[in-house]
Amino acid sequence: MIFKINKLIVFLGVLSGLCCGAAPSLAQLRIEVVGGGASQIPIAIVAFKSEEGLNQRITPVVSGDLVRSGLFKSVDVGGINPPPSEPEQMNYPQWAARGAQVVVIGAVSKAADGRYDIRFRVMDVAKQSQIAGYVYYANESQLRQTAHKIADVIYEKLTGDPGVFSTQIAYVAKRGYQYQLQVADADGFGGQSILTSTEPIMSLSWSPDGQRLAYVSFEQKKPIVYVQSMRSGGRIAVAAFRGSNSAPAWSPDGRRLAVTLTRDGGSQLFLVNADGTGGAQRLSQSSGIDTEANFAPDGQSILFTSDRGGGPQIYRMSVNGGAAQRVTFEGNYNTSPRHSPDGKSFAFVQRSGGRFSIAIQDIATRQVQVLTDGSIDESPSFAPNGKTILYATEVGGRGVLAAVSSDGRVKQRFSINIGDAREPAWSPLAAEH
Repeated sequence: MIFKINKLIVFLGVLSGLCCGAAPSLAQLRIEVVGGGASQIPIAIVAFKSEEGLNQRITPVVSGDLVRSGLFKSVDVGGINPPPSEPEQMNYPQWAARGAQVVVIGAVSKAADGRYDIRFRVMDVAKQSQIAGYVYYANESQLRQTAHKIADVIYEKLTGDPGVFSTQIAYVAKRGYQYQLQVADADGFGGQSILTSTEPIMSLSWSPDGQRLAYVSFEQKKPIVYVQSMRSGGRIAVAAFRGSNSAPAWSPDGRRLAVTLTRDGGSQLFLVNADGTGGAQRLSQSSGIDTEANFAPDGQSILFTSDRGGGPQIYRMSVNGGAAQRVTFEGNYNTSPRHSPDGKSFAFVQRSGGRFSIAIQDIATRQVQVLTDGSIDESPSFAPNGKTILYATEVGGRGVLAAVSSDGRVKQRFSINIGDAREPAWSPLAAEH
């Protein structure tokens, strides 16, 4: 929310401890689907041949990914003997009788180099033909990630949109007086803590290549913007100027960050280099608070939140500076803009009737659709395929993460077994996509 930074400064504690480097997380996210799509594809995922002895089986992960998306309905595969693993073993009338439109079959074997050879096929029941067939090689530690990649392939072949199951999410988990910056798989598993502090961590933002995270930490008794490498764990301070440094947002080329600084006496937008070199180039010039910048996918403009008109609204301006144009007009409180990956819309937080909801606005038509109905929904973050928006909300007085499809039909809730979860950010697609 706007003014969040200012409120945090007021109640900062006096003691801080910092631990860098990845460590296993005590927190585990669990996802519950609380709404489904209007039409779901009936899909049968047959247990891959010879996967029984694996420490991580493939098919439960693939099935879980697809069903949680809300676009697929699982078809029972029990009682079919032998279960098919090759196209010539498919009994299409049998699957049609069960209502399956698609059947996924596969097998796992040990390759000569010691890795696992994982082969799968996606079969069209009506056409009695193969839609896709792939082979992956993976070691023991890569089995779960490989299963996510298989789910990505199936999702893309059947919907036309890239799958995002093999991506990651970052969020802040709070337990007592301790804050942890967590990174987990998109399904909530494999969480790692990459930063632990007794001072707040907020405003997480992934670099376009997914190899770095920018965030704000208060460990030095003031908000400073850091960039941390996911590979090495090393980090640098990229904005540690006098006053407050907050709200980092990456440029699409990964070379710069838009940040909010108060060094000149007022919250204004600046550009800084992502490698920490050089100074800060001022972007906005107003007497109000300008914050929460977000680059358009083409890198030519930014959306941001400003109260220059009397209340917080969303504006657009060129990255070269100049005049800003207001883009939100429904309601008197609109904040936290986030462009969709295709640049055709943006998600934001809208207050209406005392409730803070996630909404989406079409840039060309200015049509607004409210997607959520929580009392305190904030920090929207698009999935890299633009089909889902991750956000933070509150249930029973505790912070939890949730997700909603960009059409509002599919809703999910991520529960955490300890503490609160806040400040989510969804990673970009892996380079191989």
